Amino acid sequence: MSPHTSRHDVRTAWVRGDQDFLAGHYSRAHTLTFDGGAVVAGSSSPSVVRLPWSDPAAVDPEELLVASLSSCHMLWFLDYARHAGVDVMSYSDEASGEMGEDAQGRVVMKTVTLRPNVVIASQAAPNVALDALHEKAHAACFIANSVRSTVLIQPVYADARDG
Repeated sequence: MSPHTSRHDVRTAWVRGDQDFLAGHYSRAHTLTFDGGAVVAGSSSPSVVRLPWSDPAAVDPEELLVASLSSCHMLWFLDYARHAGVDVMSYSDEASGEMGEDAQGRVVMKTVTLRPNVVIASQAAPNVALDALHEKAHAACFIANSVRSTVLIQPVYADARDG
């Protein structure tokens, strides 16, 4: 493989059990096993398939898409911040995705909003410089480069000394 290609494997497994599949009365709960060994409970979103046929405690595909964008953006931001000499103490994100119909009437993830909350060791890096790092991170994120929906970045910054 070239340095710009890689493979990422996930095993998705579902078992019906004794439920009435043909009547649509079956659980959408399943497991996602990632190539590193992590196992995550998956399901359809309760907004797509009503209870009890979905599991609201499990991760749905829409949440996975939002989480992928958030995680990818964070990893790139941290790398760019380190190279720029910005001492990041913590990073959290309250990301959200909004579903809706596109021009063809298909349901799509219309907008994903990332709200990174970045705490830096000191105010040595002005927010303008941090915004530029977010722009670079967004441009570099493989996942953001792969989706058609709008991805918004709304960062929040704090100084660790402020509490």
